[in-house]
Amino acid sequence: MNPNNLVHSSSAMPVHQKLGLGCMGMSYLYGPTDEAQSIRTIQKAIDQGVEYIDTGDFYGSGHNEMLIAKALEGGRRQKAILSVKFGALRGPDHSWLGMDARAASVKNALACSLQRLKTDYIDIYRLARLDPNVPIEETVGAMADMVKAGYVRKIGLSEVGVETLKRASKVAPIADLQMEYSIMSRSAERAIFPAMKELGGEVSVYGVLSRGLLAGTVPQSKDDYRLHLPRFEKENLERNLRIISQLRELAVAHHLSLTQLCVAWVFKQSSVLGLPMVAVLGCRREAQLDEILGATHVDLSHAVLQSIQEIMNESPVAGDRYAPMQMAHLDSER
Repeated sequence: MNPNNLVHSSSAMPVHQKLGLGCMGMSYLYGPTDEAQSIRTIQKAIDQGVEYIDTGDFYGSGHNEMLIAKALEGGRRQKAILSVKFGALRGPDHSWLGMDARAASVKNALACSLQRLKTDYIDIYRLARLDPNVPIEETVGAMADMVKAGYVRKIGLSEVGVETLKRASKVAPIADLQMEYSIMSRSAERAIFPAMKELGGEVSVYGVLSRGLLAGTVPQSKDDYRLHLPRFEKENLERNLRIISQLRELAVAHHLSLTQLCVAWVFKQSSVLGLPMVAVLGCRREAQLDEILGATHVDLSHAVLQSIQEIMNESPVAGDRYAPMQMAHLDSER
């Protein structure tokens, strides 16, 4: 790398090892969706080498899995790494009903996912959130049974704390831990990422753009659930948009979009932290995917990383990543 350059493009950063496609927004929570457009986006991602496809059986109450099944027709299933979350319970109105991670429920949920995805195995099967009423050992034990039976390749968890992670790993290897992580959400660096590094697994990180905030977007629809998130509340949003403005200026100065700067930051953190990391980005349109793919070969220099840190130090993020009730349910925040 030329020391005079603050960023540069490199062909040494394979797309499929760094980037994952998050499909949740294709089914619910962020306003109106276009199924045909979503299918094209999934197919283009896979054709461009993005193997990691992330979903949940409760995304659109099964709709997301069926959407992905359509997109994987024609031989694309063999090119995809399917990461599927389970355990969250939803009502017909999409209301939150809690978690169910009992052993029988694990196997029942898996059977339904296999059917909806039209596949005979899932690459990474993942508990979406810790069920406070079920020992993690019971849940992971059932998942391990499914690995032995050939229905699951690897076991994953999401948003769990260090103690839970270590207890789970005594039952079976935890190959992938999913956590929210971005320039604005770095709490996992303190203890959770070091624990996962010690266990020898990888992390897949979501919320890389802080639900669009780091892309400079704000809710436009009354159906957009971001309206209920603290960082999008009026006073917090005004403060956070000032941070966004400074980050955008930095990005433009180095011929990047704001989105590309923030995605490239996560890619760089993988090497900084010495931890295998997949950045899961939620794209609903091909144009969004193209922009993000543009970040996969950008290597940010120490000077740029330092500039980002200075911006964040001067203006701390306003608001938690979830509303108080949701934060209280996160094992990772305890």
